[in-house]
Amino acid sequence: MARKVDASAVVANADYSDFARNRDQAVRAAVEAELPSVEIEIVHGNVVHEPGSVLTKSGTLSQVFSPFHRRWEKTPMAPWPDETDGDGAEILDLSDADLPPVDVEGELYQPGGEAAAWERLNEWLEQVDDYPDTHDLPGIDGTSRLSADLRFGTLAARAVLDVVGTHSAGRAAFVRQLAWRDWWAHTLAQHPDLPYRALRPDYERVRWRSAPDELEAWKQGRTGYPLVDAGMRQLAQTGWMHNRVRMVTASFLVKDLLIDWREGERHFRRLLVDGEPAQNGGNWQWVAGTGPDAAPYFRIFNPTTQSEKFDPDGTYIRRWVPELAKLDKKAIHQPSKLGPLELAAAGITLGDTYPEPVVDHKAARERTLAAYKAALG
Repeated sequence: MARKVDASAVVANADYSDFARNRDQAVRAAVEAELPSVEIEIVHGNVVHEPGSVLTKSGTLSQVFSPFHRRWEKTPMAPWPDETDGDGAEILDLSDADLPPVDVEGELYQPGGEAAAWERLNEWLEQVDDYPDTHDLPGIDGTSRLSADLRFGTLAARAVLDVVGTHSAGRAAFVRQLAWRDWWAHTLAQHPDLPYRALRPDYERVRWRSAPDELEAWKQGRTGYPLVDAGMRQLAQTGWMHNRVRMVTASFLVKDLLIDWREGERHFRRLLVDGEPAQNGGNWQWVAGTGPDAAPYFRIFNPTTQSEKFDPDGTYIRRWVPELAKLDKKAIHQPSKLGPLELAAAGITLGDTYPEPVVDHKAARERTLAAYKAALG
């Protein structure tokens, strides 16, 4: 393309995984070898602050999020580039018509592209002030749905920050998530092996179970725990999952099934439309307790109480696990505790139309605590 349009410069957004670094270096080497007069400029439009710009007083990246966030808020913004940059050179304008066609089977999770991204952002402005009260409730549309736009750069993180602002509690809480996103990007920049190596080395000694049948039941949403199953089915069908449910399903794999967090990280990254190494790997390490400022290993989500608290009416479960739809809002969270008459009235046969729980949560919790304690000495 640079040769075709007689470009004077190529400008690209940085990415921080080891794959991305190797790819970008290969592109740079090819351009420098074949088009030595073409300048290459790497910018950091997929984050608010570029890695290395938010540091502690001692000049290091904070291993704890809260102090990172405080420094992040006070860090001056890099100036926006404008069309006069580059000594008056024209910016190549590519329309959608210039892009190759893509055949897609089925319905897209959401429309792609910059126009659709801005439409989503403008719609989000109408409800962002309610964010602290709604973002944990998977049964309602209480999140921004901007994650794929941020992941692919159809919206710049800086643009989202500028438009949303922090002039209400809801907006400040939402912008804090942009800082959380930056923190993982900065961490990946320092630790390119973030998606596949525990950032706390001691946790490499955890003796994970090999349980392929249970792993497959988790992937298919057939664990017998309704909220977990609803989340995994939403992921499989749409390529997206509500954030609260991501934490619950991840905790279930790691802390209930005692299966290596990397199995889950790979599965999520393969299916998530917003999946990318920094956010996905970092948040899996947070759940597993293996990363900086992670949830302590003894914090283990109870999938039933999480379900009762955040999907109290069973709205989310009914949507994604329709075989449980006839249960009332109390029974739907734990069908395995119901009697045969109650199950029959709802058209449910445990072990047939809906699975028995693959594990007892209380016993699994004790097993996990023992495994982590043994690893950490």
